[in-house]
Amino acid sequence: MEKITGKTKYLLGIQHVLAMFGATVLVPFLTGLHPLIALFAAGAGTLIFHSVTKKIVPVFLGSSFAFIGAISFVLKHEGLAEVKGGIIGAGLIYVIMAAVIKKFGVKSVQSFFPPIVIGPTIMVIGLRLSPVALQMAGYSDGTFDTNSLIIALIVISTMVVSSIVQHSFFKMMPILIAVTVGYISAYFMGMVNFDPVINAHWFGFSGEVIDQVLTIPKFTASGFFAIAPVALVVFIEHIGDITTNGAVVGKNFLKNPGIHRTMLGDGLATMFAGLFGGPANTTYGENTGVLAVTKVYDPSVIRIAAGFAIILSLVGKVGAILQTIPVPVMGGISIILFGMIAAVGVRTLISAKLDFAHSRNLIITALIFVLGIGIKEVAVWNDINISGLSIAAFVGILLNKVLPKDI
Repeated sequence: MEKITGKTKYLLGIQHVLAMFGATVLVPFLTGLHPLIALFAAGAGTLIFHSVTKKIVPVFLGSSFAFIGAISFVLKHEGLAEVKGGIIGAGLIYVIMAAVIKKFGVKSVQSFFPPIVIGPTIMVIGLRLSPVALQMAGYSDGTFDTNSLIIALIVISTMVVSSIVQHSFFKMMPILIAVTVGYISAYFMGMVNFDPVINAHWFGFSGEVIDQVLTIPKFTASGFFAIAPVALVVFIEHIGDITTNGAVVGKNFLKNPGIHRTMLGDGLATMFAGLFGGPANTTYGENTGVLAVTKVYDPSVIRIAAGFAIILSLVGKVGAILQTIPVPVMGGISIILFGMIAAVGVRTLISAKLDFAHSRNLIITALIFVLGIGIKEVAVWNDINISGLSIAAFVGILLNKVLPKDI
C-alpha cells in the first residue's frame, strides 16, 4: 500500500481517537478517577509504548477494564494516593515480567501460544465485546430502542458503503465518515446534548484535576496487593492483543520488537498513568479493529492519535465535543470493529491450516470458546476478579502442552 502522508494521516488519527475514546473515559467514570487524566495518560502512555517498541507496533494504549474492581475497592476504602501506589506497582510487575521474558527468549514464549490457542482466543476477545456493542446500539432485554437502532443502522450502512467505494479516501476513512453521518442524523433526531460542551472548562487541567495529579502516591501493602497482582492476569490478554495486532498487520511482533519490549512499554505507560492518577493502561482491541478496517498500518498514525488524545485532555471544550457523540453512533461502529477482531481469529486458524478432524484441536477450541464467552469473570479476593478470557487462555495453553499431538 502506498505511503500515507499529509492531512490524511491526521484524519486517520482522529478515527483512532474516536475508537478509543468511549472505553478510555468509561473506566475512570466507573472507578471514580478523572476521565481527563485517563485521556492524558492514554495519549502519553501510547507515546511511551512506541518509544520502547522501536516505533514499529501500531498499538494504542487506553484504560484497562481489568483493574476496575480493584481500583474502585482501594479508592473507596483507602484513597487516591493508595490507588496511585497500586497502579505503579502493577506497572512494575509488567517491567519485571518483561525482564523474565527477555531472559528466556521469545521462542519459549511462543511455544505457549501456537495458532490453536491464539486463534480461538482472538475470536473470544471480539465475541466477548459483542454484547457491549449491541447494548450501545440500543439492545436491552430482548428489544431494541427504535431511535438507537435507526442511528446504529445508519452508521453501519455508511461504514459498509464507505468501505466498498473504490475512491481511496472513502476506503481509508469509513469510521470518520460513518461517525459524522451518524452524528448529524442523531442531531436531527434530537439525540445530541451540547451541555457537556457548554459546561466544560477551556483548560481541563484545572481545579480538582490539578489536585489529583499532585497527590503523592502512597505504597501500602493493602493497596499494592489489591491492585498490582491484576497485572499477572492481564499478561495473557497482552499476549493475545499483541498477537492479534500482528495478525492484522501481517508481522510477528512477538519476535520483533519482541514481547519483552511490548510488556516493558505497557509497564512504563502504566507506571506513568499511576503517577498522574489515571487507570492502568492496556493495548486496545478497538484500535486494532480500525487497522483491520482501514488497512493502514503506519504506526505514526497511532502516535498522531496519541497527540490528539493529549490535546483533548488539556482543552476541556474540545474534549467535551466527543462526549456529545450519542452512544448509538459508537454502538454501530463497535459492532463492526468487534466483529473484525473475531474475524481475525478465524483468519489465524485458516492461515495455520489446522485440521479439526483431530480431537485435540476440537477440545482446545471448544473449551476456549465456552469458558471465554460463558464466564464473564470469577471473584478471587474481595473485589478482584479474573476474566473469563484469562481463564480460557490459561486452559488453552495448559491443554496445548499436556494433550498428545496425535489425537
